[in-house]
Parts: sequence; C-alpha cells; structure tokens
Amino acid sequence: MKVGIIGAGAIAAKMAATLAGMKGEADAYAIASRSLDSARAFAAEWNFRRAYGSYEELVADPEVDLVYIATPHSHHHAHAMMCLRAGKPVLCEKAFTANARQAEEVLRYAREHRIFITEAIWTRYMPLSHTVSELLASGVIGRPMMLTANLGYPLEGKERIMNPSLAGGALLDLGVYALNFALMAFGTDVESVTSTCTKTLTGVDAQESISLTYTDGRMAVLSSTMMARTDRLGIISGDKGHLIVENINNPQRVTVVDNAYQVKSVYDCPRQITGYEYEIYACAEALRCGWLEAPAMPHEETLRVMRMMDDLRAAWGIRYPFEE
Repeated sequence: MKVGIIGAGAIAAKMAATLAGMKGEADAYAIASRSLDSARAFAAEWNFRRAYGSYEELVADPEVDLVYIATPHSHHHAHAMMCLRAGKPVLCEKAFTANARQAEEVLRYAREHRIFITEAIWTRYMPLSHTVSELLASGVIGRPMMLTANLGYPLEGKERIMNPSLAGGALLDLGVYALNFALMAFGTDVESVTSTCTKTLTGVDAQESISLTYTDGRMAVLSSTMMARTDRLGIISGDKGHLIVENINNPQRVTVVDNAYQVKSVYDCPRQITGYEYEIYACAEALRCGWLEAPAMPHEETLRVMRMMDDLRAAWGIRYPFEE
C-alpha cells in the first residue's frame, strides 16, 4: 500500500516515522507540501520516493493507494473532498472536519462513490483500547457506573490551536480524545450533556469540563485543556472495583483494582512503532476487503462525535469565521 501524505508538519513526521518502522508493510511513497522545498526536505529526511509542491499533484499521482491528511482541522473538508473526487481512499486526521455539516458532506460523497475513508483517531484502533472494552464486558469491576478522563498539554504557543480560522481550541484537538474514550467505554446512549469552558483572547476554548449522563444513570466527567499538562488518566469505576487507564491519548497501561483497592491485574501496551501503525493496518485491511469504512471507527461514530462537539461549541458561543 503506497501512502501519500498531504501536509508536512509534526503530525506528518510522526506518520512518516511510523511508515519507516513498518518495514515494507506500507510504503512511504509521496509527500506534498505547499512548498516544494519543504516537501523535498521532508522526503529526504524520511526516504519518501516522491515530493510534490502542491496537494493536487500528489492526489493526481496514480501510484498513491491511500492519502493521509495531516493539515489543520479547518482544511480537512476541502482536502478530503479533493482526494475523494480523485477516487483516492483517505485516512483523515482528527478532528475529522471542523463541524458535522462538513463531515456529513464528505461521508455522503464517499458512500455514494464507494470510496474508503476513515478518521485517524488513533486510540480507536489500539489493542489496549480493545482490552479495556473486553475487561468491562468481563464484569471484572462489576457494573461500570462512573468514568472520569482528562487530557491537557500547554499549547498556547501553537498557531493551529489558537487561531479560530484554523478551527482552533482545546475541544477539537484534545477534548475529542476524552469524548471518544467515554463513548468507547460507556457506549452512545447519552441522555444529556452539560459543560462549561473558558476562552482564549482569540475566542477559542482554552479548557473545558464536560459531563455526559446516560439513560441508565451512568456518568462520564471529562476535561481537556491547552493551558496545563495533566495526568491524562482515564478511570472507570464499578461496584466491584475500577480500571485505571494511563494516558487516554495513547494508552500505555491498564490496571484493574478490586474492592479492597488492591491491584488485581495489569495489562501493558504492546511494543509500538508510534501507535499510528494500527490505523494503517486498519486501512490496509479495509482496502483489501473492499470496505468503505474501518470497523474500529465507523462513519456513524465520527458523525456522532462531530455533532456532540458542534453542540458543545454552540453552548459556549464559539463559531469559526468560516461558519458565519
């Protein structure tokens, strides 16, 4: 599978390192940047075979089997549509688009033209995330009723997260992981959502607290911030114990604690290249099987999260300039 990347920033470099470590299971074929010099420098550093000074040139290359979109959130819709119109399968970084309307248009086009696309929310594809689901289903902590999760890094100096025109803010960059963590653990039968946030001087959300209440009484209390480095823990509590997930952004260890607060078992993350390899494996499998979506992240789940984030931003009074 020959992979082309559009956007040559830090996330693209992480994907390039992933492809290099996969040793032929996927081919680091092409990189495109808005600058040919940047693309050539990236290609030389990561051993890509083709370098393009425009995204359109990469998408037009008939050798590209899968396009990984590594541009800012604000550009995901346009770049995904460009790829799909060229008939290219797509792996699009989270957040999938800037809003649900854009996501609906992208996914409708992909479905109608039978082209594969999936969201690169890497935690959905990781083995340890599946381990958490299996542990909950096993009843090891009894009936799960309360979940807390947080994710935060000091990112105030980054243009992509501070600029409303780039669909900035903590929610689409960090809060999306906390929401996905809750939905993976507790499912989708959410009855109500309450939240609060603080804003930056540029008008995007700096940090937020979100509470999901489920129809059966379960609760998920989530927080994300671009102002602080948090412990990144996810804790799922039941009537017979609790699970501690270390780093909801890339789960490294799951600890099962019993009713006496004693460690019952520990599950460590399998050895990784970067963690991005699992979404590449999922794309390869889908393309081999002729699927239009990846089972680990169905299109309906992508839409669900995008709609939740739209509702949250609406409650906070946050709109991006291109949404006016």
